[in-house]
Amino acid sequence: MALVITGLLLAGWLARPSDPPPPTSAPSSAMPSAVVSTPVAPAPSVSATSVAVPQDLLALAGAVPTRGTGKFTYATGRGRVLGTKGELRRFRVAVERGSNEDVAAFAAQVEATLGDRRSWIGDGGLRLQRVSGSEKATFTVFLATRDTAGRMCRIGGVNITVNGRPYTSCRSTGRVIINLDRWRLSAKPYRDAKVPITVYRQYVINHETGHELGHSHEGCPKRGGPAPVMVQQSLTVRGCVPYAWPRRNGHRFTGPSL
Repeated sequence: MALVITGLLLAGWLARPSDPPPPTSAPSSAMPSAVVSTPVAPAPSVSATSVAVPQDLLALAGAVPTRGTGKFTYATGRGRVLGTKGELRRFRVAVERGSNEDVAAFAAQVEATLGDRRSWIGDGGLRLQRVSGSEKATFTVFLATRDTAGRMCRIGGVNITVNGRPYTSCRSTGRVIINLDRWRLSAKPYRDAKVPITVYRQYVINHETGHELGHSHEGCPKRGGPAPVMVQQSLTVRGCVPYAWPRRNGHRFTGPSL
């Protein structure tokens, strides 16, 4: 059960439908067995656009818009260069209008994740830099409501539907598309393992950006050990436990190719 956050004042949001379960085809043995419990103390209020999400929070409460306008607001200005050497790839960050999310806050979280040494820049062969929406970039990181994400992914040749709803995030050429449902609600393997939503957000950014950088899906190298970031952890950790980063203990961390 996701943690309940009281005091959210998100006027005009639609009532949130129940979060769909992962596909029934996923092996039940691959799911962590931990059960999420409701805390005794009341949880603090968190804004939908807040960067400072409490570290023990499993999911944000409140209604999640299922569709926005289909138009996007881009983060302005340039970020710092992330990484010290290697090819420089520039990216933009955009948030769908009507999602009730702040583009500056989302951009800050994307940059903080991709700029971490545990992320893709840590290998020393890549540098990344966020640029404004009017500048040329090799890819864009979008935060979109589930209906818009489903449509964008489908146009790019990726079906993210689970049990009749757009569930996962995806990447199509030049587009890293983060599903707002997952951004606010996390995913069952993370919630079951009591892993905070802040960590899931790091995972989903790293995973979908990994696809844009040319990495394919991987399997679990050791049952009970950490899952490589290219495992489809939004659906199943394949017998591993959730892990959000491409690197571990100073080295690239991978699993068997699928």
